[in-house]
Amino acid sequence: MTHDHDLVLRPTAAQTEAALNPPPGRNGGDLVVETLAGLGATTVFGLPGQHALGMFDALRRSDLRYIGLRVENNAGFAADAYGRVTGEAAPLLLSTGPGALTSLAALQEARAASAPVLAISSQIPTAGLGGGRHGYLHELPDQAASFRGVVKSVHTVRTQSQIPSAIAEAWTSALTVPHGPVWVEIPQDVLLAETPVPVVTGGDTFPEELPPRPELTAVAADLLTRAERPAIIAGGGVVRADASKKLRQLAERLQAPVVTTFGGKGAFPWTHPLSLQSWLEDRHTTDFLEDADVLLVVGSGLGELSSNYHTFTPRGRVIQIEADLGKLESNHPALGIHADARLALQALLETVEERSDPTAPARVRDVLDKVRERIASQELTLEQDVLAAVRRALPSDAPSFWDMTILAYWAWSAFDAKAPNTMHSAQGAGGLGYGFPAALGAAAADPTRPVLAVSGDGGALYSIAELATARQYDLNVTWLIVDDGGYGILREYMTDAFGEPTATELTRPDYVALAESFGVPGVRTSPQTLEADLAKALAAPGPSVVVLPAVLRMFAPTHLG
Repeated sequence: MTHDHDLVLRPTAAQTEAALNPPPGRNGGDLVVETLAGLGATTVFGLPGQHALGMFDALRRSDLRYIGLRVENNAGFAADAYGRVTGEAAPLLLSTGPGALTSLAALQEARAASAPVLAISSQIPTAGLGGGRHGYLHELPDQAASFRGVVKSVHTVRTQSQIPSAIAEAWTSALTVPHGPVWVEIPQDVLLAETPVPVVTGGDTFPEELPPRPELTAVAADLLTRAERPAIIAGGGVVRADASKKLRQLAERLQAPVVTTFGGKGAFPWTHPLSLQSWLEDRHTTDFLEDADVLLVVGSGLGELSSNYHTFTPRGRVIQIEADLGKLESNHPALGIHADARLALQALLETVEERSDPTAPARVRDVLDKVRERIASQELTLEQDVLAAVRRALPSDAPSFWDMTILAYWAWSAFDAKAPNTMHSAQGAGGLGYGFPAALGAAAADPTRPVLAVSGDGGALYSIAELATARQYDLNVTWLIVDDGGYGILREYMTDAFGEPTATELTRPDYVALAESFGVPGVRTSPQTLEADLAKALAAPGPSVVVLPAVLRMFAPTHLG
């Protein structure tokens, strides 16, 4: 039997001609960009550096679009978002040593969120590899070691003939579930030297699928069919696998209530009669999930945030579908199914029997009513009004990117994402500075829709330089900065724990004037005018900044009670 991937791809006449008569002046950098183009890349992100100049010189001889950011970590966040919204591997071009290391926090977020980022870094000259101390600029004893614990795979190139295969192998790794960032490093001299290697014309790769084991889905289907109180937790794996429709079909067939994790926002319709929404940091939701006699967890490791800070202790049987083998049963004993969420849900749909439970919607309404009563008792009208204004101003199909800030923590629980793969945050690794540069990456991926970024003033200062990037490439991003004069959530934590905060207060610029100095329109708004000002900014082409001076508070946690 012959499979498609067993076929030998015959070169076209044009490809043969290019291979036999390559254009003059090509170097190792050309092999990099030719391989990326052959694999299907159209856009690359990055920041040039001395050792990486061979790659960047080759860009001008290619059709690849380059989006250059001002800080390597922000370039990593932009590539992360591009990978999330397109499902494609996002190339990230970096230089050696400090440039490479500056991207680490972004790559940690990409790993935590399963975002396919293909980071390609330069290295010191080949003669310096091997751990000796030669004194090269940017030299590290073992640069790859700095990334091995962060990314999915590391690929070190030593000769030009290795470049196409190493990048193709890394590309396949990034797009094999669970998706994630990968690292390729190429020495400076390999990138700069003229190359005898023919023009790269092929690039097909075949990321491996991860189907479920049939004996496991058979047991899972039987448990779900016979359950009296089934429930479902849908995580980011559902979104990454584009499995939201299959999730809905299964939930309706089982009449099983569904709660989405913060990484799984939009995986299930917010207003569906079976939707418990995203109120995971709530004891009423936790109690409901604990009471399920069969709990199906799809695409979530049930980590700290998804388990109400590890206070969740299920009493029934747990079925966990997870593509990341290390997360399978890492927090709770379960019928563990190592599989892509889409393939596993399809297998369950083919085997579960329809069950009837007319009480399910009423039980869902009861939980949501209790949640609303709890929040209403805390006099947090300002916070709810601000979040509602953002939702009304943002078009339903427009993506949003949220930094680690109090309004984002509200959004995790209370924001209707409207559609899968439209709401993203840095809750995977939890680092500051994600929102704005990530939104730039999403805008580069799809310029037809406005993109919203939300930051606090503390997080905004991590990425303020990218206003220049937004202006340079005229990207359709509106940046909402909630300015409370400090690290707001840390101020709350420290006040609660120690009676007063330390190191949380910030001297900050006039963000409107600062934006305008970059040529980006800015406006200072209020809670009353936020909806109108935000809608106007989102409707205008190009970048814009909306500044909301406000001190927001978090709702009281339930895991401490």
